[in-house]
Amino acid sequence: MALSVNEILALYEARGRNMYGSEQVSQTEHALQCAAAAMQSGASSELIAASLLHDIGHLMADRAHRNDSKVDDVHQFLALPFLRGTFPDAVLEPIRLHVDAKRYLCHVEKGYWSRLSEASKHSLELQGGRFSAIGAERFISRAWAWDAVRLRRWDDLAKKPGAATPLLRDFEPVLCSLALSHKKPAAAIPAV
Repeated sequence: MALSVNEILALYEARGRNMYGSEQVSQTEHALQCAAAAMQSGASSELIAASLLHDIGHLMADRAHRNDSKVDDVHQFLALPFLRGTFPDAVLEPIRLHVDAKRYLCHVEKGYWSRLSEASKHSLELQGGRFSAIGAERFISRAWAWDAVRLRRWDDLAKKPGAATPLLRDFEPVLCSLALSHKKPAAAIPAV
């Protein structure tokens, strides 16, 4: 069942106060900082929405996102069934691929791994570690991969305690506009 924009915002309001793993920001603060970075970079509405929603799977997981976990919560996939009927692929695919974007950047960019937070390094190992050369090539040739890489860079920056951001409800018009444009028109009922 697809979540409505109001249900998505309510989920952040209910569970977004939880800390973002062992980072010093909450889930909502992380989402807002990531979306604000996308907006400041002139990203499309779709990529701004993806940046806001990229970790919503952590809010849906049975257990809170923790740095000492020994199991990956596959958050990048967990939320997709609940977002698919609401948003277009330009929102969903960067969300789905943002973990692989981290794996890609660890392979292709010297020093990237060393700049990751300890929590990101830990989760990377649970998520399969760095890509091999073949894995990196396969990843970057996929549709939406470059958007996922951009999202990943904003994700890495979105961990600053007390950073000023727009409010969660400030993103409601972007989400509603995308949801409305993604709605399929109802099929006309033939006249008898």
